[in-house]
Amino acid sequence: MSKLRLDKYLADMGVGTRQEVKALIRKGRVAVDGITAKAPELKVDPDEAQVTVDGNSISYVKMEYWMLHKPAGVVSATEDRRDRTVLDLLSDAARKDLFPVGRLDKDTEGLLLITNDGALSHRLLSPKSHVSKVYEAVIDGKVTEEDRQAFAKGLDIGDDKPTLPAELTILETTEKEPGIFESRIRITICEGRFHQIKRMFEKVGKTVIYLKRLSMGSLELDPGLPKGSARLLTQEEKAALGIADAETQKGK
Repeated sequence: MSKLRLDKYLADMGVGTRQEVKALIRKGRVAVDGITAKAPELKVDPDEAQVTVDGNSISYVKMEYWMLHKPAGVVSATEDRRDRTVLDLLSDAARKDLFPVGRLDKDTEGLLLITNDGALSHRLLSPKSHVSKVYEAVIDGKVTEEDRQAFAKGLDIGDDKPTLPAELTILETTEKEPGIFESRIRITICEGRFHQIKRMFEKVGKTVIYLKRLSMGSLELDPGLPKGSARLLTQEEKAALGIADAETQKGK
């Protein structure tokens, strides 16, 4: 990786804004390889330089890839004036330019990938990629074979085009009381339209009462990851997403 200005290095790592970082450097609180830095424009090698602020080491991370088990009640945004965001759940993140790859509705749970890798995000979200996403849901009503066939053909949910074929599997149907049914289903879609799954079930006269995303492409939600928790992707998960190892932690 090419050298970076010292103030950019520190700002990227969330030490402060560029102006705040420059002030720290001018006050002699920043050192590079054990020598007090005096100029914000000093060029440093992110892979080799030992940078400290007030004696605390600040390692440079070029890209971060986090798996979040999103809970209900949290919005898929980088900031929000009213609600907690998914970024509020990543207290251990090094980068301050992270964003969620796609969106889950506020009341939807499950897998959410958070990164600062714009190219990966575009590849996963591009309509041309047709990346599959698997969800489990609880439906108010009895999901039928006719519904399954309708989903497989595609549904007109009021957009310019019908939905692409979706794979609907009926896992369980329960009669909560006489004539009142609830169904647990799994659905695989390869689009990401606004409220898509909810609108698809509304089209067949049913209501989604619980929705959870289990996977996105090759990335599957870790069953051991508690709701509201996040972890960095493993090397195997990154490789399956086509992320080169050299791009993952310290930039090379």
